[in-house]
Amino acid sequence: MKHTHLMKLLLASSSAAVLLVLALTLLFCLRRRGGKPQCDDVEVEQQEKKQSGETAAAAATEDLVRFQGGQELTVTDILDAPGEVIGKSNYGTLYKALLQRSNCVRLLRFLRPVCTARVKEFGDVVQLLGCIRHPNLVPLLGFYAGPRGEKLLVHPFFRRGNLARFIRDGNAECHKWTTIHRLSIGIARGLDHLHTGLQKPVIHGNLKSKNVVLDRSGSPCVSDFGLHLLLNPTAAQEMLETSAAEGYKAPELIKMKDASEETDIYSLGIVLLELLSGREPVNPNPTPDEDFYLPTSMRNAVLDRRIADIYHPDVLVDSGSESENSVREECIFKFFQLAMSCCSPSPSLRPNIKQVVCKLEEMGR
Repeated sequence: MKHTHLMKLLLASSSAAVLLVLALTLLFCLRRRGGKPQCDDVEVEQQEKKQSGETAAAAATEDLVRFQGGQELTVTDILDAPGEVIGKSNYGTLYKALLQRSNCVRLLRFLRPVCTARVKEFGDVVQLLGCIRHPNLVPLLGFYAGPRGEKLLVHPFFRRGNLARFIRDGNAECHKWTTIHRLSIGIARGLDHLHTGLQKPVIHGNLKSKNVVLDRSGSPCVSDFGLHLLLNPTAAQEMLETSAAEGYKAPELIKMKDASEETDIYSLGIVLLELLSGREPVNPNPTPDEDFYLPTSMRNAVLDRRIADIYHPDVLVDSGSESENSVREECIFKFFQLAMSCCSPSPSLRPNIKQVVCKLEEMGR
């Protein structure tokens, strides 16, 4: 009996001790956790993780900015789209991408994080460029800023390619006066909208035949306008140096930040001369009668009375009555004079874009 009673006392004492330990442990936890049991902390942690995930998803959505014509864009479509690299530069890469959900082909421009401007400046410029709409300008449909600083600009994709390729492909249609005039006036109207059709002028900064694409009907659409505004000064200067090497830089332009309406007009003049002559702006292997740069080569041809060297041979092919051909030849010469005035070494002697458009329209009457 004594043994049984002892066992009961031991069990009772053990139970009391266990209860005491549990009570002390619970009290310690309550004080340390501010009155919340540990099991509740796990639930709170899980809830915080859930909210964090929802916030991240919301942030990703907010980082995609859609503009007119890009309402169907989603982050998933953009990032998961099968892409083909169609162009590269020091500051970015161009992709031809098929968006799976909408089955639309888009042009994605990836800008390297180290080459872009500061966040606030970038956002303001993107909003400005995204609102620009004109039949002769390539629209910005959307903009995505990734978590690692990468930035994607979404544009329509033009299957017919750019003007530079159209000129060099040897297509006889390109060298007809009617085609030259139609393309020139479209490009000029697009640039006119940038210079005069907005609250503040937008300087293109990198106008060249490669940055003019052709839509389904063959109408020109100017692309890449204002792109230099999205880049930091170093990357923008690299863009200018590339433009200079290709023959489009106005002689007075030293820093990209100083690009102006006058420097855009100079680049436009080079494009007009390309259309008229079928030649590239820079000739790496000029003959004794030619010059390295197209405008200088044209001036020399006029001074030496080598008028046939000014035009592509197909431009002057007769295609009507004698009087019609005479009028056409007069228009072509006026076109040449206009292009050369745009390429004047002196910015003050260059016409403004309104004058260019007006003179081109007069040639079509």
